[in-house]
Amino acid sequence: MKIIKSAAKWKKLKAGGLFKGRSVGFVPTMGALHEGHLSLVRRSKKENAVTVVSIFVNPAQFNDKGDLKHYPRPLKDDIKMLEAEGTDLLFLPGAGEMYADDYAYKVTERDLSKTLCGAYRPGHFDGVLTVVMKLLNIVGADKAYFGEKDYQQYLLIKGMAEAFFLATEIIPCPIVREEDGLAMSSRNRRLGPVERALAPLFHKLLVLRRPPARIKKALAAAGFRPDYVEEFRGRRFGAVNLGKVRLIDNVQVKG
Repeated sequence: MKIIKSAAKWKKLKAGGLFKGRSVGFVPTMGALHEGHLSLVRRSKKENAVTVVSIFVNPAQFNDKGDLKHYPRPLKDDIKMLEAEGTDLLFLPGAGEMYADDYAYKVTERDLSKTLCGAYRPGHFDGVLTVVMKLLNIVGADKAYFGEKDYQQYLLIKGMAEAFFLATEIIPCPIVREEDGLAMSSRNRRLGPVERALAPLFHKLLVLRRPPARIKKALAAAGFRPDYVEEFRGRRFGAVNLGKVRLIDNVQVKG
């Protein structure tokens, strides 16, 4: 696996004809990889001749500086996992390069980004959309893969790509769960033993055929601090806080 750390080197690599006549799949991540990320890598390898992964902990999408400080960064382990999956290239930029403009320019969506997680994390989706726009422009992939655990994020990125006529196709991929139903997330590793034992109840309550208000009340009674449980576009979305960790999930609503 070749590791590229600057946009300039990436452009030079592309200009050298490495990707000419070959389809390129892209998996953008913030590292702390797990099986959910690896499922995206495998999907990309199945559908493309070249698979690129990026690791960049994006400071612009953290409205909580404490969350940014404690976000896991096991880079050596991540590299080993990507190599084991046969990843072709890893793009590993620094914040100084990605935000050389000091975040003077940003991408803002005025509707969906203000709801659900956006209502509780001001500025979060501006940071997400801005960095994804930058990464898509740098990598220039044919397809980019995003997990449906962050379904609101997927909808916003897909909408951005369409609105700005980006050449990269945005591909959604199913949520990967632990055996007990908890959606895989890099933040799960920050749960303590008692919190980890309770966490699967989030999904178990979310799938119940009950009104969202009753589910939110049940989550609070179980020991979670729920932000919201809401239904939108045929899905039920939920976000809860457990200890110092914020968990999100979504499920399809059965008719």
